[in-house]
Amino acid sequence: MTAPKQIKLTLIRSLAKRLPKHQACVRGLGLSRMHQSRIVAATPENMGMVNKVSYMLRIEEVA
Repeated sequence: MTAPKQIKLTLIRSLAKRLPKHQACVRGLGLSRMHQSRIVAATPENMGMVNKVSYMLRIEEVA
C-alpha cells in the first residue's frame, strides 16, 4: 500500500471577514495564522477543503 501524496499549504490571505464555512475549512487543515505552513496528506477529504478555500492558500507538492 502506498502512502498518500503530501502537499504543503501556506495561508496567504487573512481569515477576517470570510464565510464561516471557509474559516472552518482553513482551521480544519491546521492553519490559523497568516504565512503559517502545514504539510497534509492529499486525501479526498483534505483536497475538498483545499479546493473550497484555494483563493486563500499557496499549494505546493512535497516530493
